Amino acid sequence: VLSHNLCTVLNVPHDPVALEEHFRDDDEGPVSNQGYMPYLNKFILEKVQGNFDKVEFNRMCWTLCAKKNLSKSPLLISDEDAFKVWVIFNFLSEDKYPLIIVPEEIEYLLKKITEAMGAGWQQEQFDHYKIALNTSREGLSAWELIDLIGSGQFSKGMDRQTVSMAINEVFNELILDVLKQGYMLKKGHKRKNWMERWFVLKPNIISYYVSEDLKDKKGDIILDGNCCVEALPDKDGKKCLFLIKCLDKTFEISASDKKKKQEWIQAIQSTVNLLRAGSPPPHKEARQKRKELRQKLLAEQEELERQMKELQAANENKQKELETVRKQLEAAAARAAEEEKKRLQTQVELQDRFSLELEREKMVRQKMEEQVAQKSSELEQYLQRVRELEEMYKQLQEALEDEKQARQDEETVRKLQARLLEEETAKRAELEKWHLQQQQTIQMTEAEKQELENQRMMKEQALQVAMEQLKQLELERKEALEQYEEVKKKLETAANNTKSWKDKVAHHEGLIRLIEPGSKNPHLITNWGPAAFTEAELEQRQRSWKGKKATSE
Repeated sequence: VLSHNLCTVLNVPHDPVALEEHFRDDDEGPVSNQGYMPYLNKFILEKVQGNFDKVEFNRMCWTLCAKKNLSKSPLLISDEDAFKVWVIFNFLSEDKYPLIIVPEEIEYLLKKITEAMGAGWQQEQFDHYKIALNTSREGLSAWELIDLIGSGQFSKGMDRQTVSMAINEVFNELILDVLKQGYMLKKGHKRKNWMERWFVLKPNIISYYVSEDLKDKKGDIILDGNCCVEALPDKDGKKCLFLIKCLDKTFEISASDKKKKQEWIQAIQSTVNLLRAGSPPPHKEARQKRKELRQKLLAEQEELERQMKELQAANENKQKELETVRKQLEAAAARAAEEEKKRLQTQVELQDRFSLELEREKMVRQKMEEQVAQKSSELEQYLQRVRELEEMYKQLQEALEDEKQARQDEETVRKLQARLLEEETAKRAELEKWHLQQQQTIQMTEAEKQELENQRMMKEQALQVAMEQLKQLELERKEALEQYEEVKKKLETAANNTKSWKDKVAHHEGLIRLIEPGSKNPHLITNWGPAAFTEAELEQRQRSWKGKKATSE
């Protein structure tokens, strides 16, 4: 029976053979293991073409489920109004099972019903209801929505008839796609008489009936993108006229007043514009936008929750790190206490050895003073040799390139020796200062010895470092002396070479000239190579020759 009724409502041919084959009896009893949903999808729903009455289909579904789920408590709306609310719920609910209507869509529906009743919207009252709803669940089921509207919570002061008319108006707009409806006069095409008709404007058609009960339909005006609507002047005793032009026919219509005329013209023109643009009806487009907005807000909320979780995880990690650091600090404090204990024990042991090491230190200091005095004498001799080298360096400054290189090496050695002298002088002054401080330390009381023990140890280490540095300086001084001897040999060689060159120049004056720092002017080029004099010197010699020649004549 259910399958036959579904096929009848959906305009699908019923196939009893397929039904019997699908639900054939088997050894396990009369109920087939195939199930009803596969049969419904394969043999009924897949064959639906869309040319069926959706209201009748909804009425059949309502008949199947209303008796079981509809509340038994008395409601302010009739069963017919409850059916219309149920259909509206199926249109506005979310696309997931079980079906629910979210608070935003509930607010939209209640606003539409309130506006249809001509009452004011109570936003504060709905906000309180929304807060209470969000704390318990995401939305309402169809039957809870019927109970909410039927309870009159948001329609106080309104009678049953007003609420029913408002529900019917919202049902016509959202489900039946009725954009506008009302009585107007229409001019006939054959007899040219004017008859009152009930007009219903939908997204692609205008239907007109004898009355508003929609039982006796008189005709349709098919709308498309080529249609247009124009206002007409009053004529033949008819006022508030306008014209609807289609491809095959033209319709003259008279509204009851100017306001209704303008409303109908705007509604029809908006419908034609939507057909031209290929856009859905306004209420469906608005529903899609609200759905996209909710999805966007949900995505933003999920992203915010994800970020909050990341922050929480980061905070937990930080807490773990702080706990680890705290434990490390406690362990470090324990190690510091142990080290302090060991340090006190070491201090007691060092105090016992302090007197013996102090005597030993005095002897070492005396030896160091003798070494410093010896180093000072050697340093004076070294400085004297450095001054002699500087004088020789000044005399050989105008020599050949080899002499210049030797002078640079000697200058480097001199600076190195000066730096070593300064460092030895500073170390000696520091040693004398330590000697005076240690003499004062010996004269202090036994109570002060414990306080100065750490300082003595530091001075002892510094004294050892100074001894090592002094040895290093002595090695560097020896290396510098060796470098100086090499430089001195180079200078002697360069001097001998210069002396031999001067002797050769004395024997061969005019042919070869000693290369000396002089004019930077370019030299002359002869057939045998570069000349030994510049162009300016050549001019000076020419003038000298000319003068000698004139004197001889």
